[in-house]
Amino acid sequence: MDVSHLYQGHLSRGRQVDITAHREHQRRRRGWRLALASCVPIMWVAARVLSGHPIVPSVPTFLRERPEWLLLSVLVTVLAIALIVPAVAAGRSPHTVVRRDRASVRLSDVVGAGGTTREAIDTVNLFLNHHTFRQEMGGNARRGVLFEGVSGTGKTHLAKAMAAEAGVPFLFASGSEFQSMFYGQTNRKLRAFFRALRAAARAEGGAIGFIEEIDAIGSARTGVTVGNSRDSGASAVNELLVQMQSFDLPSWGQRQQCRIVDACNRFLPARWALPRPTVEPANVLLLAATNRLADLDPALLSPGRFDRVIHFDLPPRAARLEIADHYLARKTHDHTVSAAFVADVTAGYTPARIERLLDEALVLALRDERMRMNYRDVIGAQLVTEVGLAQTVGYHPDEKRRVAVHESGHALVAALAGRDVKMASVLRRAGSLGLVSHGDVEERFLRTVNESQDLMVIALAGRAAEIQEFGDASGGIADDLAAATEIAAHLVGSMGAGKSLLSLHAAEVPGADNIVAKVLRDPQSRATADQLLHTAADRAACATLEHRRALLALADALCEFDELTGDEVHAIVAGAIAH
Repeated sequence: MDVSHLYQGHLSRGRQVDITAHREHQRRRRGWRLALASCVPIMWVAARVLSGHPIVPSVPTFLRERPEWLLLSVLVTVLAIALIVPAVAAGRSPHTVVRRDRASVRLSDVVGAGGTTREAIDTVNLFLNHHTFRQEMGGNARRGVLFEGVSGTGKTHLAKAMAAEAGVPFLFASGSEFQSMFYGQTNRKLRAFFRALRAAARAEGGAIGFIEEIDAIGSARTGVTVGNSRDSGASAVNELLVQMQSFDLPSWGQRQQCRIVDACNRFLPARWALPRPTVEPANVLLLAATNRLADLDPALLSPGRFDRVIHFDLPPRAARLEIADHYLARKTHDHTVSAAFVADVTAGYTPARIERLLDEALVLALRDERMRMNYRDVIGAQLVTEVGLAQTVGYHPDEKRRVAVHESGHALVAALAGRDVKMASVLRRAGSLGLVSHGDVEERFLRTVNESQDLMVIALAGRAAEIQEFGDASGGIADDLAAATEIAAHLVGSMGAGKSLLSLHAAEVPGADNIVAKVLRDPQSRATADQLLHTAADRAACATLEHRRALLALADALCEFDELTGDEVHAIVAGAIAH
């Protein structure tokens, strides 16, 4: 028995899969049913025509004689439609059907997600060959797969690709679309959705349903009751749990056949009893996506419901390289923009965010009347999307000099610490009078105590530069102090950088929801964090004083040009130190 096609690194192509065979069988059955159902009316119409009495549509005689009855019947019909249609539509499934011939996404379009793509291929192969997997191997194919991860990581994209590769109807719905202000309508919509899934699966050999943001209807049941009524959220979850076990239910036609057989068997002896028709379970695969896995009801994750949870992480550099190469192949750019460059500047980005960044870079290029983006456009688009649009403030000369000195302090110490400085600016962006953008030279997933202390020094360098050049600091250091305090709190409360190794992160402190609040409430930890801040402030003051020539050179350049690229910052610092 050759079942190697059930588990491959690609989709099953070598033999006719179970879904294809079922679809061909159903197509032939529909053809025969249509032919048989059409024979009688066609023969009757033909007989009337041959006998000289053809069928001529017309208004009944009694309505022609009494026009008021015709008007009354029209009014009653309109009133009935106005009353019945809203009631019927209120419980209608909100899904949208995407047919296989209209799907535009394939698994080849899913890049940078090797692990999740392999899981998807395995799931689709078992879905396509469900009958073989059950009959020849004794296994049960997956009924439900839950995609979990932050927004923009490609959950919906992968679900559409799976349906397109499987070649079956794809029923898409959002969790919020099932919600209704009328009690019980949410349950009706859920029943209608799963009824449509089963019908599509029996007609086409299989169907894939997808519920976006399933936490809208699948949040954990609280058991809250008001009077004699149940909580509507719990009721929706109960209905969802029941419907996810409904794929083995017979169709309406099969139920009628069973009733007829049972009625006949009441009059027949046991040895002559008619066999009940065999009910084949509907081949349905339910996919769902959420970015709040912890909020889902635990029963949804039990076997037989969502059998597999696939986690979507932020792409690492190797995956971002594939994603950037995929998008750059479709977007015009010059030689300064490479996949490696995009992958380096987009650490922590989702695939959707990477594409959006490149689109914004194209907008900036078009603004400068260019048809291709360059690396400056990508950096500018990054600042726009992360910080905001640059605006000329119209500083007083003395105030602009202070802002330039402040940002030069950050840029100087960041460059000395070996950070990758991307840009320094004194233009206003989203409420900030200036900024210095910097990051790791290479992608890192862990941060040591020394590296965190270096970030504290960089955060306090603007304050040190202002005090050194002007004698005191301005209100511009408020955000810097907040950032440095947060780092110090994590060092003391989570990383054991103080005298105690006890973790405040693990403590339940009343009124303290985060690590900063917990550290500030504990006198010993607060004193240790304050000492770390003072040590970092002293290091920042020493660095700005020792390299004052570089500090002033950066400030002069910012006053003149408003913005400096990372290469310009490093060049100015290196040139000043060399002298």
